[in-house]
Amino acid sequence: MDNANTTTYIKGFAWLLAGLVALGPLAIDAYLPAMPIMATDLETSLHNIEITLSVFLIGFAAGQLIGGPLSDHFGRRLTILVGLSLFTFGSVFIALGSSIELLWFGRVLQAFGGGMGVVNTMAVVRDRYSGKDSAKILSQIVTIMMAAPLLAPFIGAFFLIISDWRSIFWFLAAYAVLLLFLLRRYLPETRKVSTAPKQSALRRYLSVLQHKRALGVLFAVAFSNAGMFTFITTSPGVYMGHYGVSESLYPILFAVNIIALSLCNQINIRVLKHFEPEQVLRTGQKLQLGIGVMMVLTVTAFNLPIWLLVPQIMLFVGMQGFVVANGMSRVADFFPHNSATASALVSSSGFTMGALVGGVAALMSDGDPFTMVAVMASSPLLGIILRVLMHQSARE
Repeated sequence: MDNANTTTYIKGFAWLLAGLVALGPLAIDAYLPAMPIMATDLETSLHNIEITLSVFLIGFAAGQLIGGPLSDHFGRRLTILVGLSLFTFGSVFIALGSSIELLWFGRVLQAFGGGMGVVNTMAVVRDRYSGKDSAKILSQIVTIMMAAPLLAPFIGAFFLIISDWRSIFWFLAAYAVLLLFLLRRYLPETRKVSTAPKQSALRRYLSVLQHKRALGVLFAVAFSNAGMFTFITTSPGVYMGHYGVSESLYPILFAVNIIALSLCNQINIRVLKHFEPEQVLRTGQKLQLGIGVMMVLTVTAFNLPIWLLVPQIMLFVGMQGFVVANGMSRVADFFPHNSATASALVSSSGFTMGALVGGVAALMSDGDPFTMVAVMASSPLLGIILRVLMHQSARE
């Protein structure tokens, strides 16, 4: 394959795979503006509607854990197409549902299918690229798909203006169908056929967990995600509750973090021309820890005013651009014939750790900025400690 064709292939795949990855943020964020209306229409409490977020996260993680081994066994293309079909059915089920129980069931189906599809993104990249090239492509994908969490609430609000909350889920179903058509037509099977005996899903996961260096990188990614999810979970209480930020200003203060993350992903692409992915990952961890410590010191000494808190959090979240893409790339490099399973484990671990740590921080915080920044700073510290311990153990 010549260089020109390779460049075209990379650009096309970056857009297609970014569209697939965006499925998660769109399904999570697009219906947030509609939650109060949904509660009224379904004659249930707002709390019951909010539970659909937790339900989605659980289903999404399960879809990744199961979809990874299925992809390594049956192929990327089939697993993606089945996942998108399940997501479509789940979205239609929700749009037609008339009770909170049906909504919960639809969200599980939607999330499980979405997880099955999204987990294959890293595997497809790893099938074609490795090392720096793999990390660069992942950074491009993340940069493109960052538009999803920025636009999703506005998309939901738009559909509420022109129709009702059910139209949001009809939109998600249509989006999945479009992806299904494009990927079925343009995505070739990329899985490398291995001559080794087929392994069960459990053995595939155990092979990843028993690899000390891969496990160290997994911890790095998981706890970096935990720091970001802590902010996502506690920021409404801190920004709007403690600092009195208005509901119209909060989305803007939230969106600047996505912009910072996108910029750092672009910087990561350029940095990888000169450094190896694991070098950049380690530096990103250290910088994230340093920023976290600075936030703790500032809130202790100066009560961390909002104008000083926002840029520091932007930098903290931005460091994800150096940790996640390089971490995912590094783990996949360890398992060329098991990359979907490895990616599923890293992704679901990051998702799960983020949900657990973020949830604990929310229970502890009650709008207190010190608790938020202390938990955020602790997350990369734990990630660094566990990565170093695992890597030292691998040398013994």
